[in-house]
Amino acid sequence: MTGDRVPVGVATGVGSWPGTDPRAAAEIVVGELAVLPHLVELPARGIGADMIGRAGALLIDMPIDTSTTGYRLAQRVGAATRTARDLLARDLDALEESWELAGRRGTDQPVKVQAVGPLTLASQLELHGGHRVLTDPGALRDVAESLAEGIADHAADAARRLGSPVVVQLDEPGLAAVLAGSLSGVSILQTPRALPEPEALHVLQQAIGRIGAPVLVHCCASDVPWGLLRRSGAAMVGFDVGTLRTPDLDGIGELLDAGVDLALGLVPTTAPERTPGWRELAEPATRLFDRLGFSREMLSSRVTVTPACGLAGASRDWARTALRSANELTRAFADGADPDQAR
Repeated sequence: MTGDRVPVGVATGVGSWPGTDPRAAAEIVVGELAVLPHLVELPARGIGADMIGRAGALLIDMPIDTSTTGYRLAQRVGAATRTARDLLARDLDALEESWELAGRRGTDQPVKVQAVGPLTLASQLELHGGHRVLTDPGALRDVAESLAEGIADHAADAARRLGSPVVVQLDEPGLAAVLAGSLSGVSILQTPRALPEPEALHVLQQAIGRIGAPVLVHCCASDVPWGLLRRSGAAMVGFDVGTLRTPDLDGIGELLDAGVDLALGLVPTTAPERTPGWRELAEPATRLFDRLGFSREMLSSRVTVTPACGLAGASRDWARTALRSANELTRAFADGADPDQAR
């Protein structure tokens, strides 16, 4: 991998994984993903292992604690922050061990790490009084800066330990709600305001600029703000193809025109009644590119294939199958196989 691009023409996972065993998860991910394995998240372990709890291990000088409704900023390091840091360390140890056993240290094969993005974090993390961080512009700025610095340190540590380049995925499932002002407040009279798009863009741009690695922004919710993501500085944008509507097409086309690559969520996150073949999985992607007026050849040069979203709700068997299916699909795209040909 070179430059500021996230690898394309490959398969990778979105982030979360079933179960509680980081070593078993790392073995599967490293074994199944030849080019872009990822440091998995195992939210089934509880406090400190979910998306917001993981941020507690990454924030610099801003410890978190639990509240009756989630997580909030704390005055000092407590059990939640210590647990989150310990779980992250175990995950990275497991990945390093599997990476070493697979003989991939020093091979220049990239690895992906994930973290919640600054806007989603600010929408879920509380201040001491119970209000969301999002409601306080100064706190929003401080949390975003702390998170970006922590992610940069985390990515650098992973790169050093694995002897491989690292790309970063920022997960922003709450972005649409932040922009729409649809989040609940501590009372019906104190709901958070809709964050103006220029302010949200500035927060995301600043965070991406501080990370210092190629960044993929993943948003598997509906109502993706395509224009904001196109201007954010992200090298790639990821989304669930199954949620797309006709109004989304212009925004996706503008991403490609602007040189932003796509991570297409094409593989189901839980086991269907029957395992789909590559032709069935490819059909939404080929239809999308046909409707956009782009050549299908770009599916191998501008696209990375992923599950539709995280795999925390899947069985371990399906999680493995999902990665294999994503790999099969990327090979079909690279070979120029046409899913419209007779089966």
